[in-house]
Amino acid sequence: MLSKEDSRRLAQLERQLRRDDPDFCARMGGGNFSVSPTGFAPIPLFILSALVIAAAIVLVVVGWWIAASIATVWAAVTTGAAAHRLRRRREVRSWQRPVPRSDG
Repeated sequence: MLSKEDSRRLAQLERQLRRDDPDFCARMGGGNFSVSPTGFAPIPLFILSALVIAAAIVLVVVGWWIAASIATVWAAVTTGAAAHRLRRRREVRSWQRPVPRSDG
């Protein structure tokens, strides 16, 4: 566990590194290794969301309001997760631009 002073110094070093060498920081990805740059688009999540929305509409028509509201919340969470994955995927791809070589 770092002390407050060590945490402050580490944060200062991180800010300085981001300012001095943003390309290096972009290539390192900020330490988030959970996002795969070769991952596919979250199409199954969008399909699931569409199916849950359709089920929610059917539940509203039938008159099951509580089940319909639960399905609507489920669809919103699924859509949000898919949008978040899509946004993270685009960020990872933008980090993969070629690095210029210095063959000095």
